[in-house]
Amino acid sequence: MTNFSAAQEPRLLRNAAENRYEIWLDESRAGVASFRETDTQVTFIHTIVDEAFGGRGLGSSLAAFALQDTVDRGKRIVPVCPFISEYLESHHEFDEHINVPKRVRS
Repeated sequence: MTNFSAAQEPRLLRNAAENRYEIWLDESRAGVASFRETDTQVTFIHTIVDEAFGGRGLGSSLAAFALQDTVDRGKRIVPVCPFISEYLESHHEFDEHINVPKRVRS
């Protein structure tokens, strides 16, 4: 993860009203991780960091925050989003909290 100056320290939050986690730098929303939530799980459906903020590790910071918040709230992680899925492949501390998404047959 990249170090930031105090003025540029990312601000992370769960925006439940919009069903997304957000990462902010100063007054700019740099990225979001969208989700659907039930009583027992959070399904991550899409994660994006604005390309103006790329290469700073913000996507990883956002993923780490979102996943830890999900676990801390006692919910299971359902990684439909490719970015979240890839993040989980190298962060095994979340392994016991994952529900593998079911594939829909055509």
